[in-house]
Amino acid sequence: MTIEIERPSVGLSKVAVSETHCEKSPYFAGWRAYDENPYDELCNPSGVIQMGLAENQVSLDLVEKYLQKPADDGSRTVGFRENALFQDYHGLQAFRKAMASFMEQIRGGRAKFDPDRVVITAGATAANELLTFILADLEMHAYPNSLLSRFDRDLRWRTGANIVPVHCDSSNDFDITPEALEAAYREAESKNIKVRGMLITNPSNL
Repeated sequence: MTIEIERPSVGLSKVAVSETHCEKSPYFAGWRAYDENPYDELCNPSGVIQMGLAENQVSLDLVEKYLQKPADDGSRTVGFRENALFQDYHGLQAFRKAMASFMEQIRGGRAKFDPDRVVITAGATAANELLTFILADLEMHAYPNSLLSRFDRDLRWRTGANIVPVHCDSSNDFDITPEALEAAYREAESKNIKVRGMLITNPSNL
C-alpha cells in the first residue's frame, strides 16, 4: 500500500511574482551574456565587456595590497572589538570622520562636511532605498528615463513608493529640460500624488 503525503503549497508574494523586477529586460540579458562569456585581455579577448554595471574595479589590486601591508607607524591597526560588535547604524565614527575629510579634500577645501551628518551605506542602492523610505509615504519620485533600469525595482519593491519618469529623448541628446520636468510634475499632479524628490545620477547613461 502506498501512502501519499500531502505537501503544503507555499504561494509567493505579489512582489515575488511581479513583472516589475525587470529581469526580462535587455539590461539583464546583457548581464547574463557577460556572466557566460566575460572578456579577458589574455584568456578571452573576444568575450563580452560589461558596460552596464557601475562597478569600479580599476584599483582593486592596489586596495588589496594596501590592506595586506601593515602601516609603518602602526596606525593601521584593526580593532576587533570595535568592528565585530554591533555598531552605530550610521557607520563607524572613525570611518565617517575619514569620509568627511576625504570629501573636503577632493573638493579642494571649498566645502566642509560634518561627520555627524554623514551616513555610510552598503552602496548607492541602499542609500536610494533608505531615502525613499524617509521621504516618500506612498508618494512619488521623479527620475530621467534614460537611466539604470534597476531604479524601478530598487525604489519601489519594499518602499511601496510610486515613481514617474521624466521623459528625455535623443533630439536634444537626452538633456533634462524644464518642459520635461514640468510635464512629469503635471502627470504626478493628475494622479493626486505629491512629488517628494528627484533622482539624478551621474553619469546619466547607466
